[in-house]
Amino acid sequence: MMADESALLLSLVEEFVSGLQDSKAKDTAAGVKDGQFTVLQLVEALGLSLTSSQPHTRARGVQLLSEVLQECYGDLTEREVEVLITFYENRLKDHYVITPPVLQGLRALTKCKALPPGSAVSMLRSLFQDVHVQSLMLGERACVYNMLINLMETREAELKGLGADFVFGFVQSMDGERDPRNLLLAFQIAKSIIHRGYDLGKFTEELFEVTSCYFPIDFSPPPNDPHGITREELIQMLRDVLSGTPRFAEFLLPLIIEKLDSDVQSAKLDSLQTLTACVSRYEHKDLAEFLEGLWTSLRREVFQTSSEKIESAGLAALTALTSCLSCSVLSSDSDDSLSTFLDLVLKDCKHHLCEPDLKLVWPSAKLLQAACSASNRASHIVTAAVMPALIEQYNSRTQCSHRRTLLEVVQRFIQSVKTSQSSETEEIVLSAFRPSLCSMVFSALSESNASLQITATSTLTSLAQQTGLLCDSDIELAVDHLTRLLLTEEDNNISLAVVECAGALAELHPTAFITKVIPKLKEEIFSEPMEQDKEAPEQHSHHAVRQRCLSALAAVSTQPSVIQESTPVLLEVLSSAHTGSFSVEEAVLACCSLQRIAEQVQDTEETGRCFHNVIIPRLLSLALQAALQGEGSSGRRSPLVEEAVLSAMVPVISTSCSRLQPTMAGQTTSKAVSLFLDGDVSFLPDNSFPSHIQLLKKQQGDSWSQSQMVCLLMGCVCSLPRSVEVPQIDRLLSELVEMSCTCSHPLAYTSAAKCFAGLVNKRPQGDSFDSLIQKTMKRVCSELDSASSSVRTQAFTLMIWVAKALLLRYHPLFTALTDKLFSLLDDTDLGPMAADGFSLLMSNSTDILNRDCHADVRIMYRQRFFSENSAKLVQGFNAAPQEKKPNYLKALSNIVNKLPKQVQVTELPALLSLLLEALSCPDRGVQLSTLSCLEPVLIDPPPALIQQLEALVNRLLALICSPAMNVRIVSLRCIHALSRFPVHEILPFRARVLRALAQPLDDKKRMVRSEAVQARAEWFLLGSPGGR
Repeated sequence: MMADESALLLSLVEEFVSGLQDSKAKDTAAGVKDGQFTVLQLVEALGLSLTSSQPHTRARGVQLLSEVLQECYGDLTEREVEVLITFYENRLKDHYVITPPVLQGLRALTKCKALPPGSAVSMLRSLFQDVHVQSLMLGERACVYNMLINLMETREAELKGLGADFVFGFVQSMDGERDPRNLLLAFQIAKSIIHRGYDLGKFTEELFEVTSCYFPIDFSPPPNDPHGITREELIQMLRDVLSGTPRFAEFLLPLIIEKLDSDVQSAKLDSLQTLTACVSRYEHKDLAEFLEGLWTSLRREVFQTSSEKIESAGLAALTALTSCLSCSVLSSDSDDSLSTFLDLVLKDCKHHLCEPDLKLVWPSAKLLQAACSASNRASHIVTAAVMPALIEQYNSRTQCSHRRTLLEVVQRFIQSVKTSQSSETEEIVLSAFRPSLCSMVFSALSESNASLQITATSTLTSLAQQTGLLCDSDIELAVDHLTRLLLTEEDNNISLAVVECAGALAELHPTAFITKVIPKLKEEIFSEPMEQDKEAPEQHSHHAVRQRCLSALAAVSTQPSVIQESTPVLLEVLSSAHTGSFSVEEAVLACCSLQRIAEQVQDTEETGRCFHNVIIPRLLSLALQAALQGEGSSGRRSPLVEEAVLSAMVPVISTSCSRLQPTMAGQTTSKAVSLFLDGDVSFLPDNSFPSHIQLLKKQQGDSWSQSQMVCLLMGCVCSLPRSVEVPQIDRLLSELVEMSCTCSHPLAYTSAAKCFAGLVNKRPQGDSFDSLIQKTMKRVCSELDSASSSVRTQAFTLMIWVAKALLLRYHPLFTALTDKLFSLLDDTDLGPMAADGFSLLMSNSTDILNRDCHADVRIMYRQRFFSENSAKLVQGFNAAPQEKKPNYLKALSNIVNKLPKQVQVTELPALLSLLLEALSCPDRGVQLSTLSCLEPVLIDPPPALIQQLEALVNRLLALICSPAMNVRIVSLRCIHALSRFPVHEILPFRARVLRALAQPLDDKKRMVRSEAVQARAEWFLLGSPGGR
């Protein structure tokens, strides 16, 4: 080393040790890294400091060396490490003030790759012998734990060579640890000792004791804890330790039984979850002597619990315990642990199942079902014991409530058995009881009690889902019962349950539904009521039957083979509706059934062909026939031209195009575009249409029925995946703009605008796209700026939908549309419509511009819109004349009401004055929207709100007498929330509020009275003894 470098090193040492300049450690480390001097030269330079008679001087010298090592440990040679370890081991015997920096240095050395063989053992022997870890400060204890973790990662074989001495040393080091940060480290070491196979020797109980003393964890982190340690982390880490080895069983299981006697709910829950975790690692012999105690504790927790969490944890523990016992291998000279345990369970629970009117029937059933679900062996034992008794009880009872309870219990057992079966090759557990179970279910389905029939449908579903429990004759009988109930049962709850059951069975046994159910449903749908029954009630009843049949057709249509049979029936309903056999409502139901089928079917080529080649062309053909027919000679218009029916057809088409076979969807779109642009009807069935069809051209006279068909085109082209191209798109967009701005029929021009917006949203960026938007805006603005224009509403509709399309994808041109929308708030005719337009911008759209339709929707677009435009809205409100201010208030309310609640709470204080103004707006929609915004903010009021309390109370009290029920209800909720404000702030309003609340107490609506009672009770207690 050069003289100047030596002088520099001595200077750095002197300034750190004597000058107490801690920053010099980094300078020294930099010198070592740069090669100016080595670590051993640093040790030589520290000679006087390390041999000083003053302990604090020696400590500063060791501290400098340790801090340098923390930066430079990776560059040390094996010889240097060996020398440093010897030095540090000797220093551990020095004065106690030197111990902390020594430990820092040793921790740095444990990270060295050049650690000599045997040095890990040497370090630990010195550490365990010379250091009492729990007398150290928190940081030094953490240093020791980190040393152990480092050495266990890199020198596992050497540490295992220490045998049980290593475990004993760790136990001594950890014993008494209290800090949660260090406990996490200590639990990590204990977990590694157990899971990596270290020799516990005779210290198994000591390791258990030193860790289990923290069980169950009782730790609540302080507020704003910078370390982020949670109670759940500590619980999970300790659980991993305690459940890690069967050798802990003899100590842990008595501890768990003891802790389950605790009155602390969290301790019970932790104990049950730990029991579940540990028995998964145990064998039956580990549990044998504790079974009775464990069962007594588990039974008590389920029988007497007031917490669903504890009940669920107790049942899960019972299942795990039974599963463990099920793994015992039987031999001629061994006891059957599973049978012994289940005898205990059955002895305490079985007799309660024969008392369906008493409260212990359900806890007993749950315990038995938890045991039953554990394994195939357990389910055989339990069902053999309880099923005969349940079946006998069901057959002997006459009260429907008792029979329903018993049937529910049986259903849960069927589900438990299904859970326990691990493979289809195992013997079917309930096969011996199949005839009796089927007889119970079918007899219950024949009863007149609604709740019993509903339970029977659920049980039938569970039976069907168990392989081999229903034979073909049972399926046929079940189908007959379901069909009968569908056709005759008027109770809505029963109908829903029957339809759900039919759907589940059809998925498993499609053939029975194809041959029996669908023909019967079709026959009933197309049957006419008898002449003498065509009174109003009978007519309504027949309509209800049709309704149920149409819902059932959708529910059973999950398999392609069933769909091939059910969808033609639904299409025939629409065809018959066109000729007058079905009402508008029934046609809408048929469309809803088709949509449901499209949503639930699997995306296969077969289902794709069914929808794209059959259903969609048929829908277009029927709609076109109805549109061309107009009014017939009888003066009757086809139901298929009604807006409700067309609007119901749209989701059938859009769902099919968005999720079924993209290639076929592209072909369907191509055909649909040709139909609407060129009148190409060649792909439509029943092709007898004229050749001059122009569906997107302005129609003459009363021909809006053709124009409104554009909504079907919208459903097709706007729901395609973005990878599928729309043919002739430029021409199509041009025609859609023209139709939007010239058509007078609301459904037609709105659908054209939405179709244009849906296509624009997915178009790629570029100059051509920008020019398209600018051209469209020029056309729209020319109409909007002309006060005499007859199509201003149409132009506004196009503008607002294009604005939404651009907002969702963050397109820069959206700003120009927003500015135009703000300017229209001052328009005499369009102002209210512009205010409502903000609601459309912020709302989710169900038919287009949503993620299901593959639209380009960016995250947090609402928050972005609010942050960019709220200031403009406030400025516009302040500058607007008095008669136009309600439009701004309505716009603000519509924007804020659609924001996420967290954003509302943050942003509302700045807009509070405007929102209070909005409460005085005569528009009830604005009042309700504003109240909905305020309600969550009142729970944790900002200071700005408390300052405006006088104005807020006055406006809310005025609204509790509003003619609108919803406004009265929400205003009362807000007044209720005000009662939680600081007492000294709201006490002056108490008398006034109580007087005002007297009137809604006598409101004619029960829901209003209920809210008034709750609000008045809280306000009445303010300032009273026992109140707030």
